[in-house]
Amino acid sequence: MSLIKVMIVDDSAVVRQVVKQTLETDPSIKVLGAASDPLFAMEHMKREWPDVIVLDIEMPRMDGLTFLKKIMAERPTPVVICSSLAEKGAEASMNALAAGAVGIITKPKMGLKQFLEDASSDLLGAVKAASRANVRKIITSTASGTSSHAERIANVAKGLNIAPKLSADAVISAGGLGSGASMVKTTDKIIAIGTSTGGTQALEAVLTKLPAVCPGIVIVQHMPEKFTAMFAERLNGLCQIEVREAKHGDRVIPGRALIAPGGKHMMLTRSGAQYTVEVVDGPLVNRHRPSVDVLFRSCAKFAGRNALGIIMTGMGDDGARGLKEMVDAGADTVAEDESTCVVFGMPKEAIKLGAARTVLPLNRIPEAIVAAGRG
Repeated sequence: MSLIKVMIVDDSAVVRQVVKQTLETDPSIKVLGAASDPLFAMEHMKREWPDVIVLDIEMPRMDGLTFLKKIMAERPTPVVICSSLAEKGAEASMNALAAGAVGIITKPKMGLKQFLEDASSDLLGAVKAASRANVRKIITSTASGTSSHAERIANVAKGLNIAPKLSADAVISAGGLGSGASMVKTTDKIIAIGTSTGGTQALEAVLTKLPAVCPGIVIVQHMPEKFTAMFAERLNGLCQIEVREAKHGDRVIPGRALIAPGGKHMMLTRSGAQYTVEVVDGPLVNRHRPSVDVLFRSCAKFAGRNALGIIMTGMGDDGARGLKEMVDAGADTVAEDESTCVVFGMPKEAIKLGAARTVLPLNRIPEAIVAAGRG
């Protein structure tokens, strides 16, 4: 396997050192260079072009957004934004991701040792996911009116001293109501969607096509905390349906989509004929929080055959087992077809498990949601 060649562009010497040292812990990654601004980076990239660029936004001489647009116009390359969690940084990152970047990591603010212990796997996972992304699909969708936004990339780091990969058992027990008789006492349909790398533009493509009256939707998109609220707010302005970041106890009702907040798990639950969501802390599941498996298991448990589960573009396997549990509980399920995925990872794993009753390209997923609402 060839090495993943990475260029780091950040005006902070400390960040360049931390990111470079972190990436160099993985033998599959080669850091070509670390530049203090885009002009220095472009000089280096004339000699050897990277597979992935890790890019800051606010820099002297040329800002990261201008550099990103130049790269995407001249030689499309996967770019991971290295962003501050501050509101200003989040807004700038959203603009950059709308211009074609594939993912986002949060800029290290703690000491080097603490970052290496707590966040190195996120950085490595982001770079690896970006290296496998089909950037031209992102550019095509952006040009046609969809946008890319901040997302938390799958944690796929190997050889690191990181927490074990836990299953949904760590948050919610399996079994329970399932597809039993109690599940048919309400006819309300629930749509559950899980996605990761490339999912922000895929979600926009799907949700903007839905009519104002459609089944209630619950969504897990791997994203850092503080970014999901902004992502939901933007979608809310583009869609006929209401889209918002979920809060504990929110009702799942027709015409509303709830997006799990970054850093929290979201589960569907039910009281009588009413569906609500629980937003909870908990350990990482499949090294994610929120986890698609957690959401899908809760849908299997409390919605059963009244649910439609949809797994879309993303790296890794989060959601594959949960989608299988939904099938076993009587739900209809859909996996996004490889032809439209930015990364055909999560849908592929679900298909391998026999969890997908149907495989559809992205442009046909909205009609599947509308059809589910019709029963």
